[in-house]
Amino acid sequence: MKQEARRLLYFLLLAGLIGWLIDYPAWALAFGVLSYTTLHLRNIEKLYRWLRDNPDAEAPEANGIWEDIFNRIFKLRRDEQRARDSLLSIIERARNSVSALKEAVVLIDGRGNLEWWNPAAEKLLGLSTPADVGQPVTNLVRNPVFCRYFEHGPYDEPLLMPSETSPGHHLQFEITRFGGNDRLMIVDDVTRLQNLEQMRKDFVANVSHELRTPLTVLAGYLETFLGNAESLSPRWLRALQQMEAQTGRMNNLVNDLLLLSRLENENVHQEPQRINVNALLGQIRNEAIAVGLEKHHDITLECDATVSLMGLESNLRSAFSNLVTNAVKYTPAHGRIRIRWWADDKHAYFSVSDNGIGIDAHHIPRLTERFYRADAARSTATGGTGLGLAIVKHVLLQHHAHLDISSTPGKGSTFTCVFPAAIVVR
Repeated sequence: MKQEARRLLYFLLLAGLIGWLIDYPAWALAFGVLSYTTLHLRNIEKLYRWLRDNPDAEAPEANGIWEDIFNRIFKLRRDEQRARDSLLSIIERARNSVSALKEAVVLIDGRGNLEWWNPAAEKLLGLSTPADVGQPVTNLVRNPVFCRYFEHGPYDEPLLMPSETSPGHHLQFEITRFGGNDRLMIVDDVTRLQNLEQMRKDFVANVSHELRTPLTVLAGYLETFLGNAESLSPRWLRALQQMEAQTGRMNNLVNDLLLLSRLENENVHQEPQRINVNALLGQIRNEAIAVGLEKHHDITLECDATVSLMGLESNLRSAFSNLVTNAVKYTPAHGRIRIRWWADDKHAYFSVSDNGIGIDAHHIPRLTERFYRADAARSTATGGTGLGLAIVKHVLLQHHAHLDISSTPGKGSTFTCVFPAAIVVR
């Protein structure tokens, strides 16, 4: 820029000198300014024609600052073209990779319309190119369950539903938001996994049912023998009492397995009912007092009676009762158990706190696994089946809720069920 200013100064000095020699300095300076301006206008015209007609061509010839401007613009456009080619190459490779996937990948814009999909989506969802481009996804996948999931979420958990285009197949939908309100939907055919899972569920349910009959027979005979305990020797009496205890434990295990099987197989979309949580927790507290009568626990209930819940009452009773019963089992005599029910603007909460033996932190992530025991010997002594928290987990999943666990060994534990505001009634 300084060079161009010096060039202008020299130009004006030359014009002034010529004007002084011909005795018309003002006219000479005016002519010099006009000539300088015309030169710049010609270079501006060159720039305009270059960018309009053939921007990929070599830069036009020019002198001074315009030569530098043309060269810089040419370099910028060349670098931009290289970056664009590189980006297009990356995008093309990504699209080819996505196209090779067996999972359906669908891009949906902020208005819920289809933008792009890979070939697997045409097979799994029946989409057609280009006829369905720009169509609302809910017009093509019409299942009301999917429409509700797509419109309202939440997308924390995938949606599993039967395929509309391939009877007997099951699809898993996962949706992720990105950009503004754009969405990426990935659909996978999980028919094989679903069939294997159903086989496992059926096996557990059938075995549990089959075990009930021999357990009932055993329990009946043991009850008969123990009814005549006075005629038995101490050795046989002790053996029969142990058999009765283990039969009872096995019966509890079978009942829990059947409950889990029912929770997994029942229609989770059945119509929820309004639950009087205050009355329900009052009953559970009274049952807990009766179960732990010999331990003399201090069991308190703090309940916001104005807060109700829409859900499946029998299942929630099982979940809440399991948490309270666990607190009774693992809290020493004369311990404190606090049951609470309350809500804020975002969630409703059910919590059970105790000052019992507590749980080491490394056990907490696995507590809801079936048959997982933080302390096998301790669980056996309390008569636990190892399925209580698994039952709680399944019930909460039915209600789009989750379980938070905090515990300190030697000081106690707090189990909190967190329910979404969508099912809370005030």
